[in-house]
Order: sequence, then C-alpha cells, then structure tokens
Amino acid sequence: MRSLHELPHRDCLQIEVVLLDIDDTLTTEGRLEAEAYGALARLKAAGLRVVPVTGRPAGWCDLIARFWPVDGVVGENGAFYFRYDHATRRMVRAYAVEMDQQRDNRARLDRIAARILAEVPGAALSADQPFRVADLAIDFCEDVPPLGRSDIDRIVAIFEAEGATAKVSSIHVNGWFGRYDKLGMARRFLEVELGISKATAGSRVVFVGDSPNDEPMFAAFPISVGVANVTEHLSRIYHPPAFVTPSRSGAGFVELTNYLLAARRHGL
Repeated sequence: MRSLHELPHRDCLQIEVVLLDIDDTLTTEGRLEAEAYGALARLKAAGLRVVPVTGRPAGWCDLIARFWPVDGVVGENGAFYFRYDHATRRMVRAYAVEMDQQRDNRARLDRIAARILAEVPGAALSADQPFRVADLAIDFCEDVPPLGRSDIDRIVAIFEAEGATAKVSSIHVNGWFGRYDKLGMARRFLEVELGISKATAGSRVVFVGDSPNDEPMFAAFPISVGVANVTEHLSRIYHPPAFVTPSRSGAGFVELTNYLLAARRHGL
C-alpha cells in the first residue's frame, strides 16, 4: 500500500464517484462525527456521486438513501441497493435475490443463528438484525466484549458448514445465501443508475474501506483506499487497497475528501 499522498492528482481529476464503507471507515468508534458527515456533503456539493457500500441493514439503508447527502446505498453486503428519487418521492429498490427466496432463506439463517449462539460463547445477534432482509449478522465486538480470532473463525466455519457465504467486517460476521457481494451490487448500481460500465469504472471510481468484507472492492478498483485501521486486518485481506490514509476511520475519510477536492480545485 502506498500513502494517499502518492495518489496522482491527474487520477483524482477523473474520479466521478466515491464508493465508501460505513463502519470504521466513515464512522469512528461507533459514531458518525460531524466532520465525516460534512465530508459527504462537500463531495456532493463538488459534483461527485457518493454511494455508501455497507453491511448495514435494509432499515438503516432506507433512511440513508432518503436523508443523507448520497446518490444511493448498497446494503447488507450486496443484497440490494436503494436510491431515493427526491423529484418523484419514490424509492428505487433492486435486490440480488427475490423476496420469496429471501423468506425461505430466513428460516435457514435462523437455524444457523441458534447454532452459533449455542457453540460460540459471547457471540450475539447484531442489534440491527431486526432491520435486515437478507442476511444474518453476528456481533463479535460492537455491543459485546470483543471475541478472539479463533471465535470469529469458528463463526465463519459454522456459516460455511451450513452452505452460507460468510464475510467478516470490523464488527460483525455476516452470513447469507446467494452468490453476491458488495462488488457485484456496486457494479450494478454504477451501470444501471449512473451509466458507468465495468470497462470504464477503473478510472472514474474510488472506493474507500477498512475491513475484510471490503476486499472484493479493493481488488476490483485500481483507485482503492484504506483508512489507516485497515492495517489491523491485513492478515485476512489478500488484496489490500492501493493507497492508505494517514489517519484512522472517519478522520481518514476526511483526509481522502480533502485530497480529492484539493486536486479538483487545483486542476480546474
């Protein structure tokens, strides 16, 4: 990984879209601080498209799409995207798996949840689980005392033994049925909603994240950035980001915002 300040200004000038993780990338210690939220608004005001790509649930994503200064949101690790059309007051929703299949999957995930809670002491359902439509989130450090790596690995192993996909974020292990991830739905949003093809996205999109479930995004986008705390997860990330910010979490996101906007001011 190279320092953010090695990202060429000429590359910054081509960026049209900022894709970003939320937890521990935009937020800091579980809080969305004013400077980080303001950075979203500054990016939008500068004419950039802004799209969170998160593991957070559908209920949260509905609010984010409606009220945040963003162009849409990809949620539950790629289970869907939401885009709110303010002109027509209509929410556009696209899902990776049809709702009927999601209902069938829920019964299977409920059984997996019971097994994990029985076999991994200290694990808990995420507090945001009631607001999810497609996945199961197991909390290993957000609202519970932090679990060790062996416990996290055990949670992943149970998901996989039951035939589910499992991804580790900075706070949860998320599991689901279906062949999708953050990258697939982000590409769908870019193409359908913004008219940016896979072939041209490499120079027009920057992604910023911090954890193992961001790895598909780090691998796919040449202009990928990790906030400094990504270094804590490199043992789980085979394809790290190309660049890294000096600071952690939300402060790192603000640094990226400042860098992009400074390049645009000087270049324009």
